Amino acid sequence: MVPSLRFLGGACGLARGEFPGGFLREGGLASGQPPKSWISSSFDIVVVGGGIVGLASARALNLRYPALSVGVLEKEKDLAVHQTGHNSGVIHSGIYYKPESLKAKLCVQGAALIYEYCNQKGISYKQCGKLIVAVEQEEIPRLQALYERGLQNGVQSLRLIQQEEIKKKEPYCRGLMAIDCPYTGIVDYRQIALSFAHDFQEAGGSVMTNFEVKEIEMARESPPRSKDGLKYPIVIKNTKREEIRCQYVVTCAGLYSDRISELSGCSPDPRIVPFRGDYLLLKPEKSYLVKGNIYPVPDSRFPFLGVHFTPRMDGNVWLGPNAVLAFKREGYRPFDFSARDAMDVIINSGLSKLAFQNFSYGVNEIYKACFLGATVKYLQKFIPEITTSDILRGPAGVRAQALDRDGNLVEDFIFDGGAGDIGNRILHVRNAPSPAATSSLAISEIIVDEIQQRFEF
Repeated sequence: MVPSLRFLGGACGLARGEFPGGFLREGGLASGQPPKSWISSSFDIVVVGGGIVGLASARALNLRYPALSVGVLEKEKDLAVHQTGHNSGVIHSGIYYKPESLKAKLCVQGAALIYEYCNQKGISYKQCGKLIVAVEQEEIPRLQALYERGLQNGVQSLRLIQQEEIKKKEPYCRGLMAIDCPYTGIVDYRQIALSFAHDFQEAGGSVMTNFEVKEIEMARESPPRSKDGLKYPIVIKNTKREEIRCQYVVTCAGLYSDRISELSGCSPDPRIVPFRGDYLLLKPEKSYLVKGNIYPVPDSRFPFLGVHFTPRMDGNVWLGPNAVLAFKREGYRPFDFSARDAMDVIINSGLSKLAFQNFSYGVNEIYKACFLGATVKYLQKFIPEITTSDILRGPAGVRAQALDRDGNLVEDFIFDGGAGDIGNRILHVRNAPSPAATSSLAISEIIVDEIQQRFEF
């Protein structure tokens, strides 16, 4: 048992499934053979959720316990298309997070593991570094405090640099002082997630797509033709009433962690509040303005890091994201709306308290989302040469932010289970916030450690 884990009482999740060289079947087992029937499909452990954390965890389970049968359920037809497929692709170094927190430890460990994994698998990445830049005198004390935090967290090769060295690294960037973090990189996380899925399947794991979990319950009788009786006592049904059976469940819910937890009879708290992050694109002919990641100095009064400059593996440069409330959990467009999702946010979460505490920040984010010139004015603090004509509107992602009823953002990872017959057989990954992609391999080891202890393997 890891002492720094937080345990509550109840969560579950989903994403998408396609991977190179595998035997993935929509609505069926990834075994290379057509499924005989859903009801005859049984596993020792089922992982609900085909994002990067769920796939890393399934892979880690197969590596540690090759004799176990493990299945992954995914509601989409492809894997890793939501949070995993809609992020900036930064390999974070671990500088921002509270020293000794699980988030800090797993990020530092996870970054090293991601680089190692990419080297082993031949997955392209760029260790292009990051500058965290103070553009105002009042930001310098916060920058220096952040530098000290990074040293405490064990981030590699950090340096405080002055204006002259800022110019050497980023010729078009202005700043008074910066933290040079050369260990930061960029990668395509969906490619990594699909590689995890390939490893998992090669080790004998099964991936089932188009399986949107609707019910999780205890079996009332043995399945037809079963010789094992109730060896697999948990029944998981999808929206088509197809079912699979298993002994234990691990949920990696992402945007649906609270709802899947509720399906399993566990607590829905903390609730998920979706925040959409819109990115802008620097026109290709202006990409020379940015060489590596350029970040602002974070302000602890506000919940998010602020708009930053991120080069991408395809050569594009993303500018963003902002952070505005989404009224649909998978609402990647500004006017996407779900009545159920909106009511959940308004009635069941602590959003009103968060909004009151951060009113000016929220209004400013909405203003910048609506008016391109406002965002460009902010970007010009760092790179004055950027103009509105250099910018295009780009993609968006939705962040699954866990929020408690007092309006506090849940910043660290939460793993929990529940009580009763089902609750004792479920491990919920309740909150895996950014940098979950960077930390995915380290998180997966923590999850398997907890499975080992909780389920007594």
